[in-house]
Amino acid sequence: MKPFEVIPAIDLRGGFAVRLFQGDYARETRYYDDPVALAQHWAQRGAPRLHLVDLDGARTGYPVQLELIQRVVRAVEIPVQVGGGVRSEAAVRTLLEAGADRVILGTLAVEQPELAGALFEKYGERIACALDMKAGRAAIAGWGSVSDTHYLQVAQELVRRGAQRIIFTHIERDGTLQGIDLEPLAALLKAVAVPVIASGGVRDASDLSVLRALAQSTTLEGVIVGKALYEGTLGDECWQ
Repeated sequence: MKPFEVIPAIDLRGGFAVRLFQGDYARETRYYDDPVALAQHWAQRGAPRLHLVDLDGARTGYPVQLELIQRVVRAVEIPVQVGGGVRSEAAVRTLLEAGADRVILGTLAVEQPELAGALFEKYGERIACALDMKAGRAAIAGWGSVSDTHYLQVAQELVRRGAQRIIFTHIERDGTLQGIDLEPLAALLKAVAVPVIASGGVRDASDLSVLRALAQSTTLEGVIVGKALYEGTLGDECWQ
């Protein structure tokens, strides 16, 4: 079986590790006061990499939690992918220099496709694209607005311009513990040929079993997990 990564999400807001319900900033749960210790906790448990999101940056349009991101990256030996507020090449460079293994483009990739294409060419696998879907459309600006374009069209355009990896989040499932919605994920896997990481809705080990099976015949390479880990519906067995 090919490797399948289960990646813990650490969402940063105001210096704390939090989770949002369906991306709603007004429905926040604070889980840990020390994101650095949390990162070390997941690394010690067996996580292969971390997914770190600057929620403040996602709203403002530029990295806000840079100092904290640097501390997290330096505190663990596993790779860390970082997103949130990456709307310029300067932000990409800053996060790579901070130690990020991958930098995640979201709004920039949708709104500035020519710049995104140049960044794909320059940085290659160091760039991943966040494709965040709400009601079948691509959401941008910290999920605060939704484009008029169907998410599959956006995905195909990103790949055409050189994107080498897509992180696909089903916003309506994110933070809900309702389970993975396979239909839009499967459609994406048929529409593009690049590696895909799923996100949004994982509840327990049964979801992981379904995704691991899907990964054997597609380009699905992993899943990002948040609330299921924090609420204890998914334990260390996910990395065993």
